[in-house]
Amino acid sequence: MTEIMMIAAVARNGIIGADNDMPWHISSDLKHFKAMTKGKPMVMGRRTFQSLPGLLPGRPHIVITRDESFEAVGAETAGSLEAALKRAAEIAEEQGEDAVAIIGGGQIYRAGMALADRLEITEVQADPEGDTSFPRIDPEIWQEVERRKGERGERDSADFDFVTYRRKSA
Repeated sequence: MTEIMMIAAVARNGIIGADNDMPWHISSDLKHFKAMTKGKPMVMGRRTFQSLPGLLPGRPHIVITRDESFEAVGAETAGSLEAALKRAAEIAEEQGEDAVAIIGGGQIYRAGMALADRLEITEVQADPEGDTSFPRIDPEIWQEVERRKGERGERDSADFDFVTYRRKSA
């Protein structure tokens, strides 16, 4: 069974985005994101796809959109989160990967919370203004299983921790 991982950088106030961009620059988190997603199919909403600097190498992209005419050059499209995850699981199996990654945005994260097995959260020690937030991580459902203090580099605009949550067994 392919694991569903959601990966996000989340500020203390829950903000993950402002004007379709991140309201901080943390180069160390971008490296962490690359390591966590390398080789894994990535599922994302259309606006998240459009906010990327281009296709991220070594990771199949599946873009969720209701616009059937939308062309995501170099990526696949799907009309729903469920369809995208099904396709991502097929790709993961074909490529010998054990997980797929949901990478945003806000609506996709909200829908994905009920489906995810693991959350990989970069807790950003900042309270920026923004227009997109991550859903609340309910401690009745999610258990923190690992926390690592991020080493702030000279190109990082805030302190941060890498936190892994696993869904509790029913």
